[in-house]
Order: sequence, then C-alpha cells, then structure tokens
Amino acid sequence: PEEGVRRRWGGPVSYRVKEMFPTLQGEGINAGRAAVFCRFTGCNLWSGHESQRASAICRFCDTDFVGTDGPGGGVFEDAASVASAASAHWVRATANAPSAGLDGVVPLIVFTGGEPLLQLDSALAAVVSDVGFEVAVETNGTIELCDGIDWVCVSPKAGSDVVVRRGDELKLVHPQTGLDPAELAPPEWDFANYLLQPMDGPDLAANSAAAVEYCLANPRWRLSIQAHKVLGIP
Repeated sequence: PEEGVRRRWGGPVSYRVKEMFPTLQGEGINAGRAAVFCRFTGCNLWSGHESQRASAICRFCDTDFVGTDGPGGGVFEDAASVASAASAHWVRATANAPSAGLDGVVPLIVFTGGEPLLQLDSALAAVVSDVGFEVAVETNGTIELCDGIDWVCVSPKAGSDVVVRRGDELKLVHPQTGLDPAELAPPEWDFANYLLQPMDGPDLAANSAAAVEYCLANPRWRLSIQAHKVLGIP
C-alpha cells in the first residue's frame, strides 16, 4: 500500500482520500442511486503506478487511487472530518430538491478505492452512520470487514485470497483468466446478488457479448454495466 495509508491494525491515524464527490452509483444493484463517493488512496493488489502494473495481482484496474489530489480529496485527520465533508457534499448536491422529495430518502456513502478496507474502520463507519448515511463498501474482499457497514459489494480478483465471501452483491469483472463465475457459487460464496461486469478496455465489445451470453445461460447472474462511463459522470 501507498506509504502513509492508515491501517486498522496500526499506523497513522489520518484518512488519506484520493477524491470525494456526489454522483449517481454507476454499477451494480444500486445503479442510478444518488450517493457520495469516498475513494481512498492505496490498494493491496496494485500500487497504482503503471510501471508496476504488469507485476500486480490486479492488472486491469481503470481507477486512479494514488495520492490525495483528486476533487474533494485530501488528508482527513479524523473520522468526524470525513463525515463532515461527506455531509457537505450531500447537502450541496440536494440543495434544490423540494423537501418532500427528500422524505424517507437515506443518504448513501460508498467507500471505494483502491482497497477501502485498508483505511475504513468501525470508528469511521459509526460516525458517518450517525450523521445519517447508509454505509456501503466496494472491496476486493481480501481484508476482513469492519463493523458498521450496511452494504457489502465484493469484486474478487484472480490470484487473490478472498476472505469476504458473503454480502449484498458479488460483482465479478469478466473475463478473468483463472476465475470462472461457476466457481463463485453458494454455499461457499453467499451473496444476495451475483453480477457479471464486462471488463473495460479494447475488448469491451467482445467481453460484453460474453457476459450477456453467460447471464442468459446462468440466470443466477445479472449483467452489470458501467453506466457512469456511458453517461460521462464521475
């Protein structure tokens, strides 16, 4: 992980955030839902540096999670600072909504990365929950969950040791050599939803066709597309 990344078992006490912004969830079961995204710096499956991609466990990542220089990013000294910033993003994004339009709406915060569980801990989850957020995490599943997470999305990567094998959605980027969707089945993999997401890149059309064909033949799986890329939003 990047030097200075906070670990739940020790290390610096601050949270290093690449970027934080309001948007619509673009993937998975919650696609289309308004949310605040908090992207942490650092990952345990790739350094984020192109010179080291070829030797990484995860070689197809399409996200910049190096540093703290993205929109809304920075070094947050404590959990309350993260929660305050997230609340401010939500308030600004929904400022023009009629009050009736927010009745019963629970704000959503999505912790992602990189690998968010290198930094996300029960203290942070509790504070953002206390200010009204539903807490979601998008993880590669190689680090045990902390307490206080409401929605768990696991995206396993070939060659990694996945320890989180139950949750709300399993989102598999497809195809991955050495990772067959047929192997990710109950009871060993216990998820409410199974999603197959075509791998982006030069072979996206072929990967999309393969994912569609697989989902038709294996209806436990649903197709997940990256709608935010189609719409041109963060």
